[in-house]
Order: sequence, then structure tokens, then C-alpha cells
Amino acid sequence: MPNKLKEIREQVKKELEHIPRGNLPQNELRMCYWPLRMNSLGKKAKNIETKEDILKRSIESVKKEHPDFIPQFDRNFFKLK
Repeated sequence: MPNKLKEIREQVKKELEHIPRGNLPQNELRMCYWPLRMNSLGKKAKNIETKEDILKRSIESVKKEHPDFIPQFDRNFFKLK
């Protein structure tokens, strides 16, 4: 595995430590976050998106199926309201 890809994977793994596992929608949040964040950091990324941008997109995606979902994440790490 190329070094850059390895670095990106490690970064996203560390970020996921701030999104705990939980019930089905919470786990879907984690599953949604991973590929979106990997793409946002990759060579072919079209827009510069922060981890907060990706988390917001992931939450919106999960809420389509689970409108009452209340996401759990480290609010100090992810600077969201």
C-alpha cells in the first residue's frame, strides 16, 4: 500500500475514534463517514472538505433513513454546534 494511502487511512481511523459505535444509525454514521472522508483526502478530491463537513454530510445521509437520529460524536474534536 502506498505511503500516502496508508497515512490517509490512519488519519481517518483516528478521526473515527471520536465517533463512537452504538445502535444501528450510529454505526451507519461511522460507515458513511469512512468512504466520504477517504475521498475528501485523496488525490482526486475535487473540493476541500473538512472533517466537520464530512460529518455533517454523513449525519444528513443517516437522517434520511432515521429522521429521529441523534448523532454521538466528540464535540470538542469536531467543531460543530
